[in-house]
Amino acid sequence: MPDKSFDSFMQQRRRVASAFVNGDPGPLREISASADPATFFGPSGGAELGAAHVLEVNAAGSHRFHGGTTELEILHSGSSGDLAYWTGFQRASVQLERRKDPVPTRLRVTELFRFENGAWKLIHRHADTLTELQVRH
Repeated sequence: MPDKSFDSFMQQRRRVASAFVNGDPGPLREISASADPATFFGPSGGAELGAAHVLEVNAAGSHRFHGGTTELEILHSGSSGDLAYWTGFQRASVQLERRKDPVPTRLRVTELFRFENGAWKLIHRHADTLTELQVRH
């Protein structure tokens, strides 16, 4: 029986994020939902709807990156039944096309997952730019 542990899955999610900022969309495609519903609310402010479309958008987005590092800072996460989530920050330093120096980024992120066909699948990602002024305790 497959490991349904969401904590174990989050280790894979970190590897997927690293591959993405290095221009490889394959690992993200593997953990992404292939059936609706699926949505992506990206840092540019758009709303992408539909599993097939989200997969295309993510593949195109990964090709903007030409090397980098990233880290997921999980503030809280959880799972219940066939649904799971994490929310927190994603820090990255990425080499973008036509840019000489790496670009640092810090995003606020919320991701939702559905357990299907023996694996956790990403069904929603909301990521937008975080400013230091937004962090309050």
